[in-house]
Parts: sequence; C-alpha cells; structure tokens
Amino acid sequence: MNWEPLLDALFDADHHVTCTGELLSGTAQVKGRTVAVVGTTHHAAIGVELALAQAGAVLAVVREHPERPIVLLVDTQGQRLRHRDELLGINRYMAHLGCCIELARRHKHSVIGLVYDQALSGGFITSGLIADACYALPEAEIRVMRLPAMARVTKIDEARLAELSKTNPVFAPGVENFVAMGGIRALWRGDLQAQLLGALADESTQDERALDGAARGGRKLAATVAERVVTA
Repeated sequence: MNWEPLLDALFDADHHVTCTGELLSGTAQVKGRTVAVVGTTHHAAIGVELALAQAGAVLAVVREHPERPIVLLVDTQGQRLRHRDELLGINRYMAHLGCCIELARRHKHSVIGLVYDQALSGGFITSGLIADACYALPEAEIRVMRLPAMARVTKIDEARLAELSKTNPVFAPGVENFVAMGGIRALWRGDLQAQLLGALADESTQDERALDGAARGGRKLAATVAERVVTA
C-alpha cells in the first residue's frame, strides 16, 4: 500500500504527516488521540542520513511531547549497501536509531510498528521490529535474507534451504512466517484505524515475541532457552 492512502486509513482526516525524500514524519489523530508518526517510504535504503533523521524525529517527540505514542511506519529495503555508508559506520547509526526508540519506551512512549509495504534486513530490525509490538498488512513483504544469500552465508545448499523453508519459518521469507515466529504480533485486515486503536490500548511493554513464537510453532525453543538463561 502507498503511504498516502495508508495515512487516510489509519488516521483522522486532519493529520499532519509529511514526506521528505524517503522520511515520513509528523503528527496525526486517531479518534481525537494525538500520535507521533515516524517512518520510511519508497522502499527506502537506510543510509546514515536517513537513520539519523529517524532518530532525530524520535528524540524530538521524547523532548517535546512526553508520553505521546509513536507509530513507526515501515517500508525499507534494508541498510544502504554503499562503501561510503560502511566507512561512516552505518551500523552505529542504525544502532543509534534503535537506542533512541528504546529511550522513548523508557520515557513511557508506547511504540507501535506497522510494516505496510516492504521490510528487509537491518532496516527492519532497528525500526519496526524493535517496537513494543510490530504489526503488518497481509500484502507486506518481510524477509531478512533471500535464500541464495542465506546459502552463501551458511554454506548450506540452496536446494536444502528451499526444502527446509517449506516446514520451518525460520528459513522462509513472507509475512505469515514472521507471524509464526512471533516477530509480527498480528496482521491488520479490514478497519485499520480500529486495529491501531486496539494496539494503542494495549499498554504492555512485555516482550512476548519468543512466547508467541513457541505458541505458534514457529520458534519452539527460544522462550525455553531464554528462561533457562534468566534463571541459571
């Protein structure tokens, strides 16, 4: 879905969200309740400038609007693969963005992520996936790595990975598989504003992704291993 009709579906008519290059930022109302909006569009490649701009937008909300909910709208092809960005330390910029979102959470800002188009790799991990809860539209595309790239990294034959992906969501791209693993809490269908209101009403900051993954059969051991580490 394009970002403009998405805003119309999520928010009241009088929203003030602007698109500057690939950055979405501003404020909007949901049944009269004001929220901050930060996100990306046009399948954004997250380079140092865009990561810093998103971080700055989040910090501005923390500084100027205490406890205002933040909605992260995700459409990214991942980190920008350029020599310049690597030399400048793109990993540190993206980590800074993640830290800013965590700072907002610690200052009692509810943080909700929504993948409305595409979410790949590190651009997803340090935005929507780090939110209190991340949701997605059914038509969204989510993956960390394509199978050919995964085969090169893991040294496992691509045909073997393709076979594994039929039964194990860890190896398979697709929004339904991320739901099964617990990374996506739920898919939003129908009335998107009602879905957003429901997410805003859930004020829990408990990280339930591992528990969701276990209950849904997508990550059977993560919750158990995490519990053993905590109690050991």
